[in-house]
Amino acid sequence: MSKIISINTAVPAYRHRQEDILNFMQKVYAADAAEMRKMKYLYHHSGIKNRYSVLPDYSRQVQDWKFYPRSENLEPFPSLEQRMAVYNKHAAPLSTDAIRSCIEGIISASDITHLITVSCTGMSAPGLDLQIVDMMDLPNTIYRTSVNFMGCYAAIHALKMADAICKTEENAKVIIVCTELCTLHFQREATMDNIASSMLFADGAAAVLVTHNDFAPPGLELKNFYAEIVPKGRKDMAWELSSSGFLMTLSGYIPDLIEEDFEQLITRALGAGGLKKGDIDHWCVHPGGKRILEAVQRSLGLKENALEHSFDILERYGNMSSPTVLFVLKQMLQTVKNRPAKIMGAAFGPGLTMETFIAEIN
Repeated sequence: MSKIISINTAVPAYRHRQEDILNFMQKVYAADAAEMRKMKYLYHHSGIKNRYSVLPDYSRQVQDWKFYPRSENLEPFPSLEQRMAVYNKHAAPLSTDAIRSCIEGIISASDITHLITVSCTGMSAPGLDLQIVDMMDLPNTIYRTSVNFMGCYAAIHALKMADAICKTEENAKVIIVCTELCTLHFQREATMDNIASSMLFADGAAAVLVTHNDFAPPGLELKNFYAEIVPKGRKDMAWELSSSGFLMTLSGYIPDLIEEDFEQLITRALGAGGLKKGDIDHWCVHPGGKRILEAVQRSLGLKENALEHSFDILERYGNMSSPTVLFVLKQMLQTVKNRPAKIMGAAFGPGLTMETFIAEIN
């Protein structure tokens, strides 16, 4: 068996109020009065107050923009190459900040045996994993692998991989780092998909140290994993490359799909772990959006405060894709008082894919 020893997080330097991002988007989308009222309503009901970005532009006047052209039509619009250059500059330092905080006082960098990098907002070869190896002077014999382009559920997928490693290698010290720079991929066409993406997504990183259960420090024991694909949602959530960045499809039908299918999914996931819904003390759900969390709450019939950590992370950080569920789990572990306690985690992504985990803190 394996356990999570430590989780830590990192965010970029620029914190943007949701209201300031709204002002940016209204300028760029050149919205008329009716569209501006609609966008204002959506932003004010998003459940988000602040988001972080590696780009300062979202809170600045046109003349002070650093990344986007200083014209409200954004011409010439930043290319994919320009966006990847920013990703390659910022993703590794943000990742190493999270990793160093995660292992501080527990192990040294030279003790790390496995490195799993997770990202869907930037790719290159050599990539993020080798940048981290160089910046942290990790052993050149380190086992490394990358989970790419899986989206918001990828952290749970990476935990599943770390669990499998630790079950077979008792001395393994596995670091997972999920790093996403979602705000690099803003698109200027005022489609509903683009408006939804610009309203929700943010930048951030989270690192997790996973070891075999025999490792001395106490931790969160990983008990079971379960995943399902919901094929009827395949066209409703997608993530594709284009010459001007990555394009997000995020249908308004997603919360309905989740509400319709989530309870059955959770019943099967719990059954695979020999549990029932009443056995779960805490729910660690990826805050994909306010409507998604509300759909989960209705589907499972949860109490009003059952997803308080998910709502809080959404409010303070927005949806950072893969690291977000780890932000929720970190906060949850800092507040759990009654032990032992069982935690059920879940996240959603393209496919429509739903990944879950069951863990126990003693």
